[in-house]
Amino acid sequence: MRQKTSDLRYLYASIILHVRSGTATSRTTLASTLGISASTVGIYVDQLLATGHLTETGLEHGSMGRPKRMLRTSAVPGWFAGVEFTANRVQLTGVDFAGMAMGAMEIPLPNKPAAPEIQHLIFDALKHMIHEQPLRLLGIGVGAPGLVNTGTGVCLRFDFIPGWENIPLRDSLYHRFGVPVRVENSLRAIALAERWFGSHQKEKDYLIVAARSGFGIASVQGGQLMHGANHAAGEIGLWPWETAGEGAAQELHHSLSAPMVYRRLAGLSETAPVPKDLYTALFSLAHERGERWDRVAEDFGRVLACVQLLLDPRLCLLHGPLTALGEPFCRAIMKAALRIAPALNDIPLILNCTQLGDEAGALGAASLAMEDWSPNHI
Repeated sequence: MRQKTSDLRYLYASIILHVRSGTATSRTTLASTLGISASTVGIYVDQLLATGHLTETGLEHGSMGRPKRMLRTSAVPGWFAGVEFTANRVQLTGVDFAGMAMGAMEIPLPNKPAAPEIQHLIFDALKHMIHEQPLRLLGIGVGAPGLVNTGTGVCLRFDFIPGWENIPLRDSLYHRFGVPVRVENSLRAIALAERWFGSHQKEKDYLIVAARSGFGIASVQGGQLMHGANHAAGEIGLWPWETAGEGAAQELHHSLSAPMVYRRLAGLSETAPVPKDLYTALFSLAHERGERWDRVAEDFGRVLACVQLLLDPRLCLLHGPLTALGEPFCRAIMKAALRIAPALNDIPLILNCTQLGDEAGALGAASLAMEDWSPNHI
């Protein structure tokens, strides 16, 4: 029976994803992974070899039977652009079709930038990247802060950028560049970066914990990003935090964002200015243990204990400037969490600093576009 074009595109895209990720390295392992016959897989692989999307090189010698030819994705078909931004900076990078990271660039933002200013900066930076890249642009991924409707590509709200409400970022980028565009919450984009480029690539249940301009998490369960019915899964920075004050100041953002943690550790007032390079500033405080350190660790421990009991991830990965405090900070948080919630003896909180750098969000955004690719030659 003749297959629908949409089904064929999905099958070709699935073959590329499995080969690119390394879950399938030959026709035989592809057939087993996809649950279809080796002869059928062979037909589709031959077509992808002919179009240059796959290459077949070398021999993989198993313990028994005939050696298998190795399949790999090719970089030649093109590349995917990734953009991720906060209230302080815009980060851009690219990933080629084979899944290899390309050069990154960072653009600092002025103090309290307006929404139109950020959009124009993103457009101009993408235009520059595309001009400099000889490969064909295949798609754009964006990691945007705050609430994002991933279905429509509309950025709903981010309190730390004035006027950042109901921004149709996907459509704006598509009209300018004419390639598929995916827009996702920035922390979920970081979660994808961990899947493709992190040190725990085979993990299926994990959390991203990020203290940056605000505070939030992203959850991956069974290999799937969790969004929520209202696109607000992970927005725990909006939790009321009774020890932090009243009104908006009572939100968790106010106590656990990177700027506020720096102020707390440095013994500064809540409105004191903070250095532009928060990572270096926090690194200078990494060895100054004491009551301030303990109070911050206890706050993080209380929050993450609740999250662990609610979502039960296997692993939490810390992102943002607080990674400058290192693994001792993670251990202090885990110790505080266990003291606050002894039930964690049975489902322990495991918190590690990420091995990825500041480009993680942009890498994840490019990975979003890469995962979303499907062939247009069918």
